Amino acid sequence: MIALLNRLVDTVEAHLSDELDIAALARSLGTTEFHLRRMFSSLAGLPLSDYVRRRRMTVAATDVLHGDRLLDIAVRYGYGSTEAFGRAFRAVHGASPAEVRRHGGPLRAQPKLRFRLTVEGNDTMDTRIADRPGFRLVGHAARVPLIHEGVNPHIQAHIASLPMAEHARLKAIGETEPSGLLQVSAEVDADYREGSELTYLHGVAVEAATPVPEGLDVIDVAPGAWAVFRTSGPYPAALQKTWAATASEWFPSNPWRLRPGPSIVAVVDRAEDFSTATTELWMPIERE
Repeated sequence: MIALLNRLVDTVEAHLSDELDIAALARSLGTTEFHLRRMFSSLAGLPLSDYVRRRRMTVAATDVLHGDRLLDIAVRYGYGSTEAFGRAFRAVHGASPAEVRRHGGPLRAQPKLRFRLTVEGNDTMDTRIADRPGFRLVGHAARVPLIHEGVNPHIQAHIASLPMAEHARLKAIGETEPSGLLQVSAEVDADYREGSELTYLHGVAVEAATPVPEGLDVIDVAPGAWAVFRTSGPYPAALQKTWAATASEWFPSNPWRLRPGPSIVAVVDRAEDFSTATTELWMPIERE
């Protein structure tokens, strides 16, 4: 995976002034666009689209300072007008092309990335592979923004809005793995961009043929393999650490890649105040 990401960075660098077809590039590297984008954002700390834009504006700043016509520069980097180019330029550098040309700055450079694998392996990951037939996730869904670290207050508010009796009703409906009340993230931005919207479902898993009870939302899940990561510790910090480690440690060391589908957290056990918990993180995967 590390080698693939470095080849991706080199290809981006060679095509800063061209339209980049990420889907075709992923196929040429023997992987999928979904997996490539997700691994890039998880390891680089920014979405691939943001990195491409920042690198383009970093290189474009040299052309601006050189005195090239702004329209020529805009077209060179794929923008249809000087206004569109100017907005992208300001978003990266905090100043317009005219201001940079006049004062020589300010400039905020995005260096070319290089991924390296740091061998640690001090902590084992409690993981199993589950091959599951299709099933359904039923419960109460809401659109919420993605937050990478800490408690998501939008999810908290969604769960708190449900009556206690509804939690008990959901638990009684669940009939298959993943077991118990589930935290489901679906329709997540492939770049895993913080602030982007996702569908969060608080619910349970049922068999594919089970009718959906009245008043509940449903997500149909295709059959396939799942990587199941079990973790215990402070909540949600231990879970979020495990989530990050899947990208930095597990996927680069195993012949699996992410496939489209929801990510599921099953709470196996927890403290009364939810300060600590044992969880299972279910991620949809396929062989590379």
